[in-house]
Amino acid sequence: MRRVRSGSHRNLKTSARLFSAAAGLLFALAFAAGLPAQATHQDDQAPPPLRRISKDEKSRLESSKEPKQRIAAALALMDGRIKRAEELKNAENFDLMFLELGGFHGLMDNTLDFLNADLRQRGKALNHFKRYEMGLRTFTPRLELIRRDLPLRYDPYVVRLLKYLRDARTKSIEPLFGDTVIPDGPA
Repeated sequence: MRRVRSGSHRNLKTSARLFSAAAGLLFALAFAAGLPAQATHQDDQAPPPLRRISKDEKSRLESSKEPKQRIAAALALMDGRIKRAEELKNAENFDLMFLELGGFHGLMDNTLDFLNADLRQRGKALNHFKRYEMGLRTFTPRLELIRRDLPLRYDPYVVRLLKYLRDARTKSIEPLFGDTVIPDGPA
């Protein structure tokens, strides 16, 4: 058996302590170096645009007397907003593109509110919910294409808008599967 000298044993303990302290210091520095980058990334995000529709759009929606016409008008206005947003993205005018997406969001909210408030009382409400959901399907791939080439500053809002679009589609389909779809028969 080989006998270890007590002096070399102390040197091993000391070097192990120094190694663990150096590793801990390097870990702390690496972690601290990542924090400012995250903070500046969050500070650099563009604020979300207002969900506002123009007076012209509002009057066009309200002039449609029939729900079918109103939904068609809303989907056409939403399509126009997305087209302008696509054009502005290609022209790299991201701030105006952001405003168009806010208008799109406002039109989506307005139409969903209309469907929930006015059409639940009428007989063909489910057909209108279905028509609206089918129209919303077309916007998801277009928003994904817009998002693909955006600077990181604008990305978080577009991701939230895509999630909101998915939730709006879910809300417009839920009445089709509720308890009120099949009327109660005679007891």
